[in-house]
Amino acid sequence: MSYDRIFYRINQQIRTSTVRLVDFDGTQIGIVPIQTALEKARERFLDLVEIVPKANPPVCKIMEYAKFKYEESKRVKDSRKKHKGGELKEIRMRPHIGDHDLDVKLRHAREFLTEHNKVRVSIIFYGREMTHRDLGSALFEKITQRLSDVSEPAPRPKMLGNRMIFIIEPAKNKPKTNAPAKPQAPQTPAPQPAPADKPAQP
Repeated sequence: MSYDRIFYRINQQIRTSTVRLVDFDGTQIGIVPIQTALEKARERFLDLVEIVPKANPPVCKIMEYAKFKYEESKRVKDSRKKHKGGELKEIRMRPHIGDHDLDVKLRHAREFLTEHNKVRVSIIFYGREMTHRDLGSALFEKITQRLSDVSEPAPRPKMLGNRMIFIIEPAKNKPKTNAPAKPQAPQTPAPQPAPADKPAQP
């Protein structure tokens, strides 16, 4: 759920005679009249926010409401990222799809796979195209090859009516390819010291 849909009563919006007050630093002040809580918030130039409305009495905390909204929104977005993925996405195409259109479709498929979603590819045949299923098979080979770095090997496609369908699953643990070792420059042998002159014979 988006944070924008979460409603918190603040300051004069809080309609209760008493509240359980928490100070801005987390200190439990206890049950106080609402006017006392509002005065303490004003003294600190902060807001009084009702954070647990269903408690008896409601729990309110003194805080900077704008900062609280920002941090809560960020927390929700981070939670969405952690749970993102696991859906079944679909891309559709014709057997005579052009290179540019295919590039666009595969770019979307790659994004889905990197977000840990499965991708169902539907190749749709119309009319006489049904007699050229080999075009669909060739397209299957091209698609799976170009997405092989982010996907698991896909099973062979199946015909359902006028559609050739196959599902591509995201890669689980793709081993990293080892980069080829850089050739080492040949080492120049160190110069050998010149032999010492022999002393002259008497």
